[in-house]
Amino acid sequence: MSNLEIGLWSFPGLMVLIFLRVPIGLAMFVTGLVGLYFVTDGNTVALSRLKNETYSTFSSYSLSIVPMFLLMGHFATLGGMSQALFRAAEGFLGHRRGGVAMAAVGACAGFGAICGSSLATAATMGRVALPELRRYGYDGGFSTATLAAGGTLGILIPPSVILVIYAILTEQNIAKLFLAAFLPGVIAAIGYVIAISIYVRLNPGSAGMRDPIPMAERFRLLAAVWPVLMVFIVVVGGIYGGIFTPTEGAAVGALGTGLIALINGGLTGRTLMESFLVTAKSSAMIFFIVLGAAIYNGFLALTQVPQEMSTWVVTQGFAPITVLIVILIFYLLLGCVMDSLSMILLTIPIFFPVIVALDFGMTTEQVAIWFGILTLIVVEVGLITPPVGMNLFVINAMDRATPMIQTYRAVLYFVGSDLVRVALLVAFPAITLFLI
Repeated sequence: MSNLEIGLWSFPGLMVLIFLRVPIGLAMFVTGLVGLYFVTDGNTVALSRLKNETYSTFSSYSLSIVPMFLLMGHFATLGGMSQALFRAAEGFLGHRRGGVAMAAVGACAGFGAICGSSLATAATMGRVALPELRRYGYDGGFSTATLAAGGTLGILIPPSVILVIYAILTEQNIAKLFLAAFLPGVIAAIGYVIAISIYVRLNPGSAGMRDPIPMAERFRLLAAVWPVLMVFIVVVGGIYGGIFTPTEGAAVGALGTGLIALINGGLTGRTLMESFLVTAKSSAMIFFIVLGAAIYNGFLALTQVPQEMSTWVVTQGFAPITVLIVILIFYLLLGCVMDSLSMILLTIPIFFPVIVALDFGMTTEQVAIWFGILTLIVVEVGLITPPVGMNLFVINAMDRATPMIQTYRAVLYFVGSDLVRVALLVAFPAITLFLI
């Protein structure tokens, strides 16, 4: 059996391990090591690769941004920023039809600006907004679907852990990717608000109404979100202004949110240690998946699978946009059974060479950034796509009284909004590239 055939057969082997509920990081790690053993006819190269790959992966300075952004999200929660964002948005939107749900989406977008994790955004805002949605008579399925969809803004609106991983894999500028994600993130939030408006009009009994509050009270609530704005401006503005690197910006953000949490009384010795422990666990999980992907992708590189696939696609004469659409559809389907980080790590080393080899009428850097944002959005759709959207399970676990089927039905409105947004960004790449 040739090396290329070994590489191709590794895909079904990997899928079998995943469907046997082997953790994705371990599945890629084992498949990569076994593949290296057969490709190199022995264990010497495989063990040497394990040593070298482990060091080169974890010595990457860029990876230190991941625990910093995760810690920043934990400190932001302790500092009460999620509650302040929701109260402010609710003050301005809560009295409208579906307004409390719109406020939840707005708060998710704001919290996503200081938290690079979708699941963390969904879980945090779920604890804050779900009681209010129940209080004003919102259907359980509509409430959980709204919060699951709003949580996806956590990985799109900068900073984003997934974008950092993509930048490292494809050797792209992190700051430019953050900037390119901003407009699609705003469009996503607007799209979700429109989806809510359509849903409550088609289902009039799904959402209650609350009385408007005085304008002075609204501005008082708005003033309470200044810490969020300050952290976002300092971190993102500092990165784009060249004051510090993205990694340094993440550290500054973690320090700033930590100080705010300390001032607000949410940060104590006990909660500080809990934040460190949770961040360490989350970082260890992410880093092990990164290591497993590095081992597996190193094995694939030796088998020439990515290079051969890229050459085959180019020589077939397919239209570049056709290839892109097929890849995006593949991500949509894969997102139903796999988490976002695993999808990025597993597929980007294969698909990226194919995409950059095609002629889209743009520079290689522009194609890389455009494709990265599109990939991130489609991966994000997978987080809320039935039957195995991760965000759906996170939010539904907070509301056991709501049958999952009700959440599935309501979330289709948000999935539809996402698909429209993907089509818009595919048709008009300038929207993504406008700010860079």
